[in-house]
Amino acid sequence: MATEVKPYNKANGSKKQEVAEMFDNISERYDFLNHLLSMSIDKGWRKKVVKMANESKPQHILDVATGTGDLAIALCKTQPKKITGLDISKGMLEVGHRKIEAKKLTNIIDLQLGDSEALPFEDNSFDLVTVAFGVRNFENLEKGMSEIRRVLKPSGKLLVLEFSQPESFPFKQIYHFYFKNILPFFGRLVSKDNRAYTYLPESVKAFPYGENFCSVLQKVGFADSSFKPLTFGIATIYQTIK
Repeated sequence: MATEVKPYNKANGSKKQEVAEMFDNISERYDFLNHLLSMSIDKGWRKKVVKMANESKPQHILDVATGTGDLAIALCKTQPKKITGLDISKGMLEVGHRKIEAKKLTNIIDLQLGDSEALPFEDNSFDLVTVAFGVRNFENLEKGMSEIRRVLKPSGKLLVLEFSQPESFPFKQIYHFYFKNILPFFGRLVSKDNRAYTYLPESVKAFPYGENFCSVLQKVGFADSSFKPLTFGIATIYQTIK
């Protein structure tokens, strides 16, 4: 079992509490840093998720760990009846509410404060569940995946976009240098949080990406899991059904 990685490594703090605190701390600068440090490649990754989502024409979508709502907003292109975004960070949701109001999408997107490992929804509620850069922050990965499966309708789809690790030379070496040195430096400089962008590479390193994550999905009852590496393996999209 991988060692638990927490943002602040407090003696008595749970990972869940620390993740919420971290995102509250960086919420106002999160979008700027996210696009800057990824050179906006993350926008293209989300477009691929939206394209895959659109294949099944989902009417009711749940975006877990929605953050400031970037994926929820992008998913409006699939023309669903309703998108529900859920996140543990009040600060991130406040930013998301402002973006959704500015884009006049409040009739489609509803953002809620909540715990991804104890989803406040009935069984079989959603056609599609998405998670972008959130599952590695779960305190209990299997519990979170089980909860997602519970709220999906039969034959409903789960799409997960998450960081992974390049494995080929020389991109593997470039990636690790960037994640270990460049990203934490600029993250600290702009976010004013000394740990948030050090936690990011640590959490990516600890996450069971690729086949290992598919094994977790299979263990909690998902079927036909597959994954697609993006940009030399920096990120991966996982697709599975209930």
